Amino acid sequence: MRNTVHYTITPRDPAAHLFGVTLTIERPTAEGQQFSLPAWIPGSYMIREFARNIVRIVARCGDDDIALSKLDKHTWLAAPCRGPLTLYYEVYAWDLSVRSAHLDQSHGFFNGTSVFFRVEGSDHLPHVVDINPPEGSDQVPWRVATAMRQVRGRRYGFGRYAAENYDELIDHPVEMGAFALASFQAHGTRHDVVFTGRVPNLDLQRIASDLKKICEAQISLFEPQSRRAPMTRYVFMTMVVGDGYGGLEHRASTALICSRADLPVVGQKETGEGYRTFLGLCSHEYFHTWNVKRIKPAAFAPYDLASEAYTSLLWLFEGFTSYYDDLMLVRAGVIDVGAYLKLLAKTANGVLRGSGRHKQSVAESSFDAWTKYYRQDENSPNAIVSYYTKGALIALALDLTIRAETKGRKSLDDVMRALWQRYGRDFYAEVESAGRGVDEAGVDALFEKVTGVKFKRLLDRWVRGTDDVPLARVLAPFGIAYADNRKRSKPALGMRTVRDHADCKVANVYEGGAAHRAGVSAGDVLVAIDGLRVTATNLDVVLGRYRVGDAIVLHVFRRDELRQLTLELAPDDTPSVTLSAEPKPVAAARLRAAWLGQE
Repeated sequence: MRNTVHYTITPRDPAAHLFGVTLTIERPTAEGQQFSLPAWIPGSYMIREFARNIVRIVARCGDDDIALSKLDKHTWLAAPCRGPLTLYYEVYAWDLSVRSAHLDQSHGFFNGTSVFFRVEGSDHLPHVVDINPPEGSDQVPWRVATAMRQVRGRRYGFGRYAAENYDELIDHPVEMGAFALASFQAHGTRHDVVFTGRVPNLDLQRIASDLKKICEAQISLFEPQSRRAPMTRYVFMTMVVGDGYGGLEHRASTALICSRADLPVVGQKETGEGYRTFLGLCSHEYFHTWNVKRIKPAAFAPYDLASEAYTSLLWLFEGFTSYYDDLMLVRAGVIDVGAYLKLLAKTANGVLRGSGRHKQSVAESSFDAWTKYYRQDENSPNAIVSYYTKGALIALALDLTIRAETKGRKSLDDVMRALWQRYGRDFYAEVESAGRGVDEAGVDALFEKVTGVKFKRLLDRWVRGTDDVPLARVLAPFGIAYADNRKRSKPALGMRTVRDHADCKVANVYEGGAAHRAGVSAGDVLVAIDGLRVTATNLDVVLGRYRVGDAIVLHVFRRDELRQLTLELAPDDTPSVTLSAEPKPVAAARLRAAWLGQE
């Protein structure tokens, strides 16, 4: 019988938000066994120090307590033990996000990186976990949702689950509670859709029907012949809240948070903006099943979860995924072409809004994700560019350039399939995955080999440089009209404000704008314009009485000091890109239909 790392996890005290975890090792290292919790979770590029949530921890060798010493912020050492060695610890779980763990009387959720210690030297061994229900008869209705393989217990029930190794164990988040559940088959693979939280009249069947179309479109993109998904079962697990948004990908599941108002109710036929946003989020995380969970940058093969893993390729893994997420909605037929072009225009406007795009390339943004993108501050719009959104525009431009120059014979789809075949398809089938990641130096050559189109110059300008993507030019051959309808006759302050109770608080000051020139700073609270009180709700009304070029006296509180500033209103330079499909010659119509899946 193979040596196995064995865990038991129990919602020990939901009211105190405590999971109790027992870890047993039959054959610990003779000189003393080391354990550690990851410092970050794949897909979220920020050091999070999950070990800080360990409330207490004890070690036993057989029936005897043994010494346990801490070596660094997330590593412990147990005294020598001939085995079995048992570690018991409690984890505080009160982070309502997709990244960590959360527990109360209504449900429990955890990522393995938050609750399962890594046993040094045993990553390659089979790992099993017994998932127990909370104590108390009032919790009997709880069920378990996870893509981890169940080896004991009823389906969706508490019991024993197994993973081939530690990497797989921590890649299967777990939701437990009285959730709503629907299932569907996408090209023969079972998919579960789970919703936790109160959602009256939730239209589960509509959601399952729409997700089925999206999932099948993505499976067909990567495997057009076999239409075989890379997993045997997939789980969408969603925590529904009053106001929230987020997702985190895993190899056979995704953890999501969405707003209650974004979900459709029974009898609702239209597809509102909120529901489109939810479907786009699902599409994004599902696309990661291929792009980043199996096709990985070399820095992630394997992951080093003790410290930052730097790569300059997140524009490819997150940016391309951000391009395909909405594109798959229109190809799957869950939104129409007009709705897709509005989503594309929204992405373009978001990129053009920030002057940071002229200072930082998406390659640099990828590398600096740990220190800049995931730790944004009030000056971020002036200093950084998003590898998600500009990466999506780069993917669009590359796709359309390939299609136009090859007259539709090749596309970015061919590049994604080549990446899949070379790096992703057999990633988890390999005994050792190290070295199977995408080589950063070879990306240009791979693009050119697959498509026959020379890309180095464009990638130098768009990816490694700071040039804007020429959207109007690349869209024109597809019969898509590009217009920038900036309202320059409208006056603007050149800043973004947020509501802070009744106050109107400055969140960002845009470089070169009127507020910047007048000396307004982020954190200032607007009090009055020309002696008229300004609140969180009336700023636009007050400002609407002025014209471009007017000078106004602005009173603000900076901390507890009242300041008076004179500001000259500038033209509103907020990007306002619109895209529309135009009647065009047959060639353009054919290219557009192939691109958007309307053939």
